[in-house]
Amino acid sequence: MIRELRTLLAVAQAGTFAGAAQRIGLTQAGVSAQIKRLEEHLGVALFERQGRNSQLTHQGQEVLSQAQELIALYGQLGLAGERAETQTVTIGAIASMQRLILPQTLAHFHQTHPACKTRVLPGLSMALLDQVDIGELDMAIIIRPPFALHRGLCWHTLAREPFQLLVPAGIEGDDWHALLTRHPFIRYERTSFGGRQVERFLREQHCQVEDVCEVDELDAIVALVASGVGVALLPASKALTHWPDQVRAIELAAPDFYREIGLVHRGAGLSTPSARTLAEMLAAGADTP
Repeated sequence: MIRELRTLLAVAQAGTFAGAAQRIGLTQAGVSAQIKRLEEHLGVALFERQGRNSQLTHQGQEVLSQAQELIALYGQLGLAGERAETQTVTIGAIASMQRLILPQTLAHFHQTHPACKTRVLPGLSMALLDQVDIGELDMAIIIRPPFALHRGLCWHTLAREPFQLLVPAGIEGDDWHALLTRHPFIRYERTSFGGRQVERFLREQHCQVEDVCEVDELDAIVALVASGVGVALLPASKALTHWPDQVRAIELAAPDFYREIGLVHRGAGLSTPSARTLAEMLAAGADTP
């Protein structure tokens, strides 16, 4: 039933059977069949269908919480004979955080827990969130999603990075709205969490831009601005220690427009004492409470 329980988690997070099917690589009919089989096995209705959306029933919420614990335990099978201090902690992280937050914390962790092992897996925020949700990762450092996390997940903010307008150094003026509308726009990839924030900001500011390029990697966007390809809205990440001389940053005076970086893990608790210790170290080194 582990496969069915993972499908239950996918539907609960996606909100629709179709959305879950895309995430886990099944057809919508396959997802429906697995949920039906799980409901028949448990003897309860897990979802209320409301058009295309699927809402967990009260019993479904209880089963979801139990499913998360079972999947976490399933991932630890084979470790029972190992000493607790030799367990491996798996952590996912977006690229910039692997350079910024993780190295110093991991160094301290391994100095104080020399027998422990860690495994860092790269990825985009959405994929890492899913891996935490289904128990494949102990925790992940990601961009906060533009939707509410379900109650089975816990979030701890590590940093807030305000967005700025980056323009080639030779372009004059500080009117960010005018600069955005007059020059080609290098877009932060719109399916990423950060890219969705940019899209929402542009819409709220009634700012029409002329896209010239769409990229997910922050370093690549900075290099394109430095080369004079266009302007871009980017978070002032500490992973980018300074802007190149060929780039000029303009403040937006928009206090609510920032990228939030945080640690996410399952609410049922981290799977091992080592994982809990590493999570506490990451939280202790955060820029924000």
